[in-house]
Amino acid sequence: MSTTPVPASRTALRICPLCEATCGLSLTLQGNRITAVRGDRADVFSKGFICPKGAAFGEVDADPDRLRGPLVREAGVLHEATWEEAFETVAAGLRPLIERYGPHSVGVALGNPNVHTVAGALYPPLLLRALGTHNLFSASTLDQMPKHVSSGLLYGDPLAIAVPDLDGTDHLLLLGANPVESNGSLCTAPDFPGRLKALRRRGGTLVVVDPRRTRTARLADRHLAIRPGSDALLLAALAHVLLAEGPAGPGELAEHLNGFEELASAMAPFSPEVVAPACDLEASEIRRLARELRAARSAAVYARIGSCTVEHGTLASWLVDVVNILTGNLDRPGGSLFPLSATGRPLRPAGPGKGFVLGRWRSRVSGHPEAKGELPYTALREEIETPGEGRVRALVAIAANPVLSAPDGRGLDRALAGLDFMVSVDPYLNETSRHAHVVLPPPPPSQSAHFDFAFNALAVRNQVRYTRPAVALQPGRPDEAEILARLVLAVSGMHGADPSVVDDMAIDATLAKAVTDPRSVVYGRDAAELAARLGGRNGCERRLDLMLRLGPYGAGFPQAAGCAGGPVVPAEARPAEREGSVTSPLSLDVLLDQPHGIDLGPLRPRVPEVLNTPSGKIELLPAPIAADLPRLGRALAERPAALVLVGRRHLRSNNSWLHNVPVLTGGSNRCTLQVHPEDATRLGLTEGGRARVRGDGGEVEVPVEVTDAVRPGVVSLPHGWGHDRAGTRLAVASKEPGANVNQLLDGSRLDPLSGTAVLNGFPVQVTPLTAAVRAVD
Repeated sequence: MSTTPVPASRTALRICPLCEATCGLSLTLQGNRITAVRGDRADVFSKGFICPKGAAFGEVDADPDRLRGPLVREAGVLHEATWEEAFETVAAGLRPLIERYGPHSVGVALGNPNVHTVAGALYPPLLLRALGTHNLFSASTLDQMPKHVSSGLLYGDPLAIAVPDLDGTDHLLLLGANPVESNGSLCTAPDFPGRLKALRRRGGTLVVVDPRRTRTARLADRHLAIRPGSDALLLAALAHVLLAEGPAGPGELAEHLNGFEELASAMAPFSPEVVAPACDLEASEIRRLARELRAARSAAVYARIGSCTVEHGTLASWLVDVVNILTGNLDRPGGSLFPLSATGRPLRPAGPGKGFVLGRWRSRVSGHPEAKGELPYTALREEIETPGEGRVRALVAIAANPVLSAPDGRGLDRALAGLDFMVSVDPYLNETSRHAHVVLPPPPPSQSAHFDFAFNALAVRNQVRYTRPAVALQPGRPDEAEILARLVLAVSGMHGADPSVVDDMAIDATLAKAVTDPRSVVYGRDAAELAARLGGRNGCERRLDLMLRLGPYGAGFPQAAGCAGGPVVPAEARPAEREGSVTSPLSLDVLLDQPHGIDLGPLRPRVPEVLNTPSGKIELLPAPIAADLPRLGRALAERPAALVLVGRRHLRSNNSWLHNVPVLTGGSNRCTLQVHPEDATRLGLTEGGRARVRGDGGEVEVPVEVTDAVRPGVVSLPHGWGHDRAGTRLAVASKEPGANVNQLLDGSRLDPLSGTAVLNGFPVQVTPLTAAVRAVD
């Protein structure tokens, strides 16, 4: 009697891709199966921290509903196909449309998961360049675009986002953020909750402004239950006080500021006494907040999605930085600083730059201005449905599920069904990908390399880490990079070419520019010779090697040992005795030698080098901001709605991603309508009963949760639910589908500067759903 030998256990390191904290994981594997997941205690950044999502990495990876091969639609039905058949269909479906109707006939939809993968960072820009389309829609206009726009206007660079010095600050003011449950956003910090507790232990102050008493608010010294959507007014009042009473002063930033006097005039109408009723806060509390920020030895203001996805999201994002400047805490240890990513742009000398502009083109139907190259996601439906020249006839959706994540999913559902052709790169057949003519599933995360191109530029400590795949791909199975590279070839008319051509072209273009730039470490060198010296197993690794060598911690390609360049990072930021530190210039080989990552030191002041404005200075009151301030002023006279809705985060979820993983369902991860007891009594709602919620875009039915964690006049429904459509393959999620909160919106409510959809603080009507009504329905 023979028995099959049991594979020996082994361990592999993997950076977690399931949220922005980017924690290091240690995987235990038996063969290709993950049997245990722990935090990597030697990781230079996360130091062993792990959250429930990271602990469930094995279950996420092995989800039986993950697609293992491509699907192709024939006679209206999706069926399994070979990879060659799938890409033949893509080329035959997209290229003729482009040739007949032009590049703008193809739209591109990018979902949030793209920033969590290597391929998602490297290839969509190449795809967009190959297409030449203006019709780009991404999760940014459902999330953080206001911060990109405000940063672009202030500093000339939409990616220049300052993050709070969580480990060094003495006073932290959080608005619209719940990092204890979200793990942080636009502020990459493993164990965010532990860092907040450490702030309290060292005698610091934590103040949370949020209409809900979140788990973050429970850690705070004070919690201010503000009226949703009024964060910009509160911040304007703080700026008013700081300017009227004399700020601590911008300190060393003073010589780098433009528009100080104009700012003071612009903030004059927003006194605490005028603003307080709109915020539903006491004027004395607002003055106290401002004075505490000014008096603190160091302080930082940090705001997130609750302040972004509202009608004045860009103004709120701008005012966060304005308050940090006025208290002397921008670009200062203990305040808010600009990270320096290992793959960021090479350091440039201070001086005037190209700047940042809005509205370089507009959407065809409603004339929405672009922001950072994107159009509002809410415009996608009308761009598909409205006849005429330039109509979006085809869509390439990469890790995108806008039917659930964008307003009016039912309308978008209908629009997607009318496309001439659609390609979806997605591991699941979900609410959006079910409309595709071709579905191209990337492999599970264990079979993918990981590098955080986006989040290292938002991290509270400079560091760099890279992990190769823990599990080898099956023979003939393309990785995500190859899938996206072949998409680029298909739309370029180069279908059938070797996918490595795409990486070669990207490398050649980067080096051709670098060798002609006098400021580059490879100026005057031979581009072909440098390309031949790149290391790595594949195109992605070669491109990563190039970015590290040309980045701020690299030294290019030394011609001989000890020659041509050296480490840019200051010696004090990389002491040799620190484990995981490095004294050599960065390259892929150097990084691979440090499997737990390389600590590049604490954040340091970066002004003026970070500035790219035409003036070479921080523009305190950019013209688009000044033009939008009267709209904020008009909000002071608006009568607040009787009941408004806000979203909420779940620790064991991330938008619509993880509802199909059994170990992450149940418990507090529920789709319920949270209602304050006073409102429940007034509206006739009961705990465990059901309610009908109506908004501009429609209505949903949800179970009621009565709790004083929400302030009166506010109800809360989480984002990312609504898994009740036919034609998906989400067995677990469809059993507890929840309700799609975004169906309450029709897409007409936007922050005009950024095109971001209003997803928080919008008016709703709530009525009890009686048994009799349910029976009729």
